[in-house]
Amino acid sequence: MGEVSTTGRPIVIAVDGGGSKTDAVALELDGTVAATARAATSSPHLIGMNASARLVDELIERLLEQTGPRPIANAGIYLSGLDLPAEVEAFRAGIAGYAWADAVVDNDLFALLRAGTSEPDAVAVVCGTGINCVGVRGDGEVVRYPSLGMTSGDWGGGWHLGEQALWHAARAVDGRGPATSLAAAVPAVFGLPDVQAVIEAVHFGRVPNADLARIAPSVFSCARDGDAVAIGLVDRQAEEIVAFAATTLRRLGLLDRSVPVVLGGGIIGSRDALLLGGVQRRLAERAPLARIELVTAAPILGAALLALEGAGAGVDALGTARDGLAGRPAAVVH
Repeated sequence: MGEVSTTGRPIVIAVDGGGSKTDAVALELDGTVAATARAATSSPHLIGMNASARLVDELIERLLEQTGPRPIANAGIYLSGLDLPAEVEAFRAGIAGYAWADAVVDNDLFALLRAGTSEPDAVAVVCGTGINCVGVRGDGEVVRYPSLGMTSGDWGGGWHLGEQALWHAARAVDGRGPATSLAAAVPAVFGLPDVQAVIEAVHFGRVPNADLARIAPSVFSCARDGDAVAIGLVDRQAEEIVAFAATTLRRLGLLDRSVPVVLGGGIIGSRDALLLGGVQRRLAERAPLARIELVTAAPILGAALLALEGAGAGVDALGTARDGLAGRPAAVVH
């Protein structure tokens, strides 16, 4: 990786990696943004532990090329796919030879949480390529989930929405299920003539399975146009988001308090009115004191604030970093 100096003004480095992109930033200790870099996903679930470590190292090298050799006062690496303690330890083992190996390493949900609130009692739900949740309490108690998809009881995010849209479209065209405008919308996403062509393209690998997430915007579009099947999928997504949030609040004993529920990720970022309305209505029923906080900035903001706090930065430095990074957009489903 790029040279790390032992002299000169120290910098702080923060990395946030989601299911579709990875952001990195170097900051002065006063919170000023010194360098930024972006790459594709760094999720170990998608590219493997070793490739994830190499990608993060390459991003940090790009930062140091911009700043010149500088001491690293603190570094925080927050990645999607580091859901289990064993995965965090495996990633740590994989970075042992890197100059930034003493960085704080954890799941990217903690970056999203910090981007949305600084309150000691809080819950964050990310709904992007996939879905996950974390909750914290001021006494140090943490609730988190394996986030391994259907294996661990999870449903939601762009990939699951796309998978279910294709499932319903297939059943609509062969008569096993109700008619739905998804039967036309799904092939259009891939520029294919019909649902059968999509099925064959996925089966033979011409359309990567991960690309099913590209269907998600069409689900929202069809729902807005009144399609009953698409509306059902959006409603299901809203229910899954609230199930995570309300269950986490209950497990933390926070249902009777006014607690922020931070929502972020590309599906949330689409600001679909039906989805957000469903979330608000269901959360009000199950956790009436909870307050929704929608994160519009990229979670790298939260990673940066955590890294600065770890380096002992004060309130003014945190405010400077927030001003400098708040305009960096989060990934959004269009």
